[in-house]
Amino acid sequence: MNIKLARQNMLKCQLRDSYVIDSHIRESIDKIPREFFVPEMYISLAYSDTRLPLGHGQVMMTPTEEARILHALLIKPNDRILEVGTGTGYFTALLANAGAHVFSIDIFSDFIISAEKKLKHVGIKNVSLLTADAVQGLEEKAPYDVIVITASMPLLPTYLIQQLVAGGNLFVVLGNEPVMTATIISRQNSHAWSQKNLFETELPVLLNAPKPELFVF
Repeated sequence: MNIKLARQNMLKCQLRDSYVIDSHIRESIDKIPREFFVPEMYISLAYSDTRLPLGHGQVMMTPTEEARILHALLIKPNDRILEVGTGTGYFTALLANAGAHVFSIDIFSDFIISAEKKLKHVGIKNVSLLTADAVQGLEEKAPYDVIVITASMPLLPTYLIQQLVAGGNLFVVLGNEPVMTATIISRQNSHAWSQKNLFETELPVLLNAPKPELFVF
């Protein structure tokens, strides 16, 4: 399969159809080789609009989803970013190319080890990787201009929003199967934030994510 042609087709067709026209995002996707980050057995599907299994019950988002998230986050060059869930490190690379520095955490040490090697190979240096329970965020490095949660959560804990600066944006997929919504939370001040729904999707639940209380009558 011609990977370069697949990448160009994705840029011309899939992203155009999803209204992702930001030139910097498109340049990042063109520059950073997604095929290098996907599991070897799925290299031929690197630019297909499908989720790819990663092990540990986790998946890699589709190229279109990744691009739409970047488009909605409005990342600036001097932004400090927290990524909750490193996965393969590909989305980490896209975030690092957009902002000043990315702190990325994952509960699976093999994901972190692999991502570190791949990021180094493609020349991404403005990243700090950490093996930890990602559901708590990384308060010791807060506040962040952007937080990205690459898994779903039934509800979003307030303490994650509080790790954002005022004016910062957080991405998360909220809800329960089969109805989940990709969502941007914007923090307006210390006590107020707004929510914007982007699209319907479905991702594995973040390990140890808090669950809504069940009421028994």
